[in-house]
Amino acid sequence: MARALVIEDDSQTAVQIIDELIRHGLSVDCERTGLAGLERAASGDYDVITLDRLLPEIDGLTIVERLRHNGVTTPVLLLSALGEVEDRVRGLRAGGDDYLVKPFAFVELCARIDALLRRSPEPRPTVVRVGDLEVDLLAREVRRGRRRLDLKPREFKLLEYLMRHHGQVVTRAMLFEQVWHYHFDPRTNIIDVHIGRLRRKVDLPNEPPLIHTVRKIGFMLRAPT
Repeated sequence: MARALVIEDDSQTAVQIIDELIRHGLSVDCERTGLAGLERAASGDYDVITLDRLLPEIDGLTIVERLRHNGVTTPVLLLSALGEVEDRVRGLRAGGDDYLVKPFAFVELCARIDALLRRSPEPRPTVVRVGDLEVDLLAREVRRGRRRLDLKPREFKLLEYLMRHHGQVVTRAMLFEQVWHYHFDPRTNIIDVHIGRLRRKVDLPNEPPLIHTVRKIGFMLRAPT
């Protein structure tokens, strides 16, 4: 069972996060202040940390900076009501692995936690395979079986992200922030347009589909069963 540390000073939010992560199958500990959270996180005993940016005693950015300085590599998901681009950039540059703006949907919180838990501490492979789909990241070539796919740069980045998180639901907000590097605007359909174009190239009518839509949530790339 993966272990999560929740560092959150708002009691209602903390309880909601804890309950959701427990239902998601994680073992959860919680701290309500920056000092206590830093001390607990510095042990390196956790698989993932959710970290509020605004905390009493020590703020979230200082916590993650100290963890990285001390060699603690535990993935950190920063949570904050500060949602401007510069706020998210500061969080990521401080050492955060992901950034989620409050208020958020708990299904997205769990999806992002899953993404962080799946990250390997080993160097990333340069060739990624899911089923008969193969992506060579150095040569920037994509093949499905014997068929070579001609992808535009944005389609390639989108497919790479889906391949990296294969078997896992990724939300539209995750794709928009990680592939386009912008905060998600729910009024845009740009994700669905690009997914549609990518799907037409990856999944031909006579092939088992690899890209699946998860209704009201996002998308999943998985090998045929």
